[in-house]
Amino acid sequence: MNWLRMIKDYVVTSFHLEIDDLDYHPFDTLGGRSRMYQLFGDDMNTVIRELNEALAA
Repeated sequence: MNWLRMIKDYVVTSFHLEIDDLDYHPFDTLGGRSRMYQLFGDDMNTVIRELNEALAA
């Protein structure tokens, strides 16, 4: 849940999330890209894509 909250807080100001964003603050403090992959596995890219699609709608 912490990751989902962190993503929500991030997109409030940026309106978009890219995989490379996970290498920077605030995500890097909690493991960055590799930690998100541990949490979401192969669905990580799908989660990011669907999030961005929902934000664009």
